[in-house]
Parts: sequence; C-alpha cells; structure tokens
Amino acid sequence: MHDGSRAEPVLVAYGITTLGSPVLLAVEPGGDESYDAWAGFLADLRARGLRPPLLVVTDGAAGLIGAVDTTRACARRQRCLVHRARNVLAKVPAGRRDEPKAAFWAIFDLPEDIEPGQEAVRTAQAGIDGFARRYERELPAAVRCSLTDRQALTAHLRLPAQHWRRIRHTNLIERTFGETRRRVKVIGRLPGEASCLTLVWAVLDRASGGWRGLTYTPAIARALTEVRHQLHQPAHTADEPTTQAVTRAA
Repeated sequence: MHDGSRAEPVLVAYGITTLGSPVLLAVEPGGDESYDAWAGFLADLRARGLRPPLLVVTDGAAGLIGAVDTTRACARRQRCLVHRARNVLAKVPAGRRDEPKAAFWAIFDLPEDIEPGQEAVRTAQAGIDGFARRYERELPAAVRCSLTDRQALTAHLRLPAQHWRRIRHTNLIERTFGETRRRVKVIGRLPGEASCLTLVWAVLDRASGGWRGLTYTPAIARALTEVRHQLHQPAHTADEPTTQAVTRAA
C-alpha cells in the first residue's frame, strides 16, 4: 500500500440491515490489526452514523475482539464458527478429522422446535460440554480450543432462527477476499494508499451486488425489536433499520 512497506491489511466491515439487505459499510487502511486500529475503525463507523448493531460477527483477531467489546459493548459478539472449526481441527491429526468435524457442527445444528433465545443458547452450550467430554482424553488440545470464548460461539442463537446459518460466520465477506487478492496479485505493487483502497472498494462493491439478503417478515421484525429491548437499546422504527455487522481484515 505504501512505497517500500511490508504487506498491510485493509479493514473491512459489512452489515445486514433489519430489512434483510446486506450493505458494504467501510473499507479503510490499517497498519496492522491492533486494538487501536480496529477501535479507530469502529469509532469512525459510529461517527458516520452507524447505530449500535444487534450482533457483531468477527474472526478471532484479539485486537478486533478487544475493540468490539470496548466500543460495542451493547451488542452481542458472535465468533465466526468457520474460523473456530478450523482452529479446533488444526489440533486434530489430519487423518482423524472427519468425526470431530461432524461432532463440532452438530453442536450448532439445533432441532427445528428449539426456540431462539436462552433455550437455544443453553442447548448449544450443553452440546459444547458434550463435545468436551467426548474428546477430553483423546484430543485435549482441540477441547481446550472449543471451550475458549465459548459464549461468543452461541450469540447468534438469540436472533431469529431463519438467520442462524447466515450470521454465525463471516463467509459472506471472506468469499470476496479471494477476488481482491487475485486482483492485487496481478498488479504486483500498488502505487499508493488511495489506489489500493479504490481497487479493494471496487471489487467488494461489485461483489456486494450479488449478495443474497436475509428473510424479513413481520414476525422476524418483532423478534429483532425484542432483542434490542433485551440489550437495553431503544427500538427502531421500520424506516430506521438497524444493522448486524461483520468485520474482518482483507
């Protein structure tokens, strides 16, 4: 991004409004993925008028998690389950991963009759305990990983069940990063910060045109309003959609 410098991250956030529409929120330079870099990024979103989101979905970057917990304490934080599954399976021998992988995902594939909220969270947390008991002798490192930051693994279960499979990971934005890297690789070295951000924004903006939104019905609208009440935030009217935000670094 800058002449003579090492590779630098680009910080990215997208949101899903309570009307179900995905939207690209921000693309900014970051010298690193530190707490200060992410805190400034999130502060800028707030200064631009982003209302407190109901849910923030992140990967496991410590700086990002710290910034979210500090500056977005009123929102629930969801740890990307895809990243966590990779973390867990990285501690399992390559030839033994199929069974633990299936067992991990079974924790979060809840029965259809489970109601969103505390019941769903309690059921999934019990599943995490069951996973730990099942593998504590055979795969202790994988078990320790599965138990780390465990409350953030089930935050999505407090929102409408129709949204669970879409808001439990950062895959929506991750898929666009491959295209971004491909474009940058062809160029080689970018002449400066402005050209870098222009390219990244253009690629992500084009990709966002094909994003599929979330189901939105009057019942889901009422459920989201109830979640906001639970977070002690004022409810928004239908013409003032709030946002579920996902942040990652490209």
